[in-house]
Amino acid sequence: MILNNTRGRRAATVVLASGLLLTVSPLSAPVQAAAKPKPSISGAGGYLMDLDTGKVLYSKGNGTRREMASTTKIATALTVLTLKGVDLDRKVTIKQEYRDYIVREKGSTADLKTGDRVTVRQLLHGLMLRSGCDAAYALADALGKGSTRSERTKSFIGMMNKKVASLGLKDTKFDSFDGISPGGKTYTTPSDLTKLTQHAFKNKIFRAVVKKKFYTGKAPAANGGTRTYSWENSNTLLGSYRGTVGVKTGTGSKAGPCLVFAATRGSKTYVGVILNGKDRFNDAAKLMDYGFGSNDAKSLKLRTLRPETSPN
Repeated sequence: MILNNTRGRRAATVVLASGLLLTVSPLSAPVQAAAKPKPSISGAGGYLMDLDTGKVLYSKGNGTRREMASTTKIATALTVLTLKGVDLDRKVTIKQEYRDYIVREKGSTADLKTGDRVTVRQLLHGLMLRSGCDAAYALADALGKGSTRSERTKSFIGMMNKKVASLGLKDTKFDSFDGISPGGKTYTTPSDLTKLTQHAFKNKIFRAVVKKKFYTGKAPAANGGTRTYSWENSNTLLGSYRGTVGVKTGTGSKAGPCLVFAATRGSKTYVGVILNGKDRFNDAAKLMDYGFGSNDAKSLKLRTLRPETSPN
């Protein structure tokens, strides 16, 4: 018997056990799974990137330069850690000017005591965990070049700008060593700040510092004794959102609440930024959920800071 070839082009009819007929067209496209919607965040700027591949998963407000508050200290730390021949065990004497600066500018502080001798390594912890502007001042004064404090801090800020320029970050600039911007000329974009952090993560000391929830260290005190410094990390995602490995908080009158964040699960690490976000921690959790394909932001309970720790 010769079959009619046109039948192969007709819709096939399948008889179900129930007696119903189901018509299936050979031209029908397979059903596609709905793409996961991008999260809505409070931040005016936001970014999420795969740390290893550089693939961008999320971007918001990336065309606008914004002040970055204390997230500036990522560049401060990176500048210190990449200085040729830097001695992390070098002791730096804390000057009264650093404390006066905190009072005058109402900056966040590591509460460094005048006359104490604190190592560069310890100052990095006070800088990144407690967001100490006094620690930033001490590092800039100790490691910048010049015969006066003003010359040395200006020199250090110049090093910070050379660092970002060498990384091709054209929308980032600093006029301060800590984010307290006298001229409003410390600014960045979400992508630039994320890429800066991606570069900083290549340094193992940077990675080790920013993932700590707490740090305790002893330093020779001005009175000849020993002082214990204990700092809690103001990044409350640490210990709250599974896999968090950093990075830095920041808050300013113009910058608003800011956050640079990173988390690792399995072989994947995502890094990102929230700029001027009233709900910055939940924003970050939403973006990381988007990357990891998880739903942890809905049940996120942030770690409670100790009474003496200001949120920054």
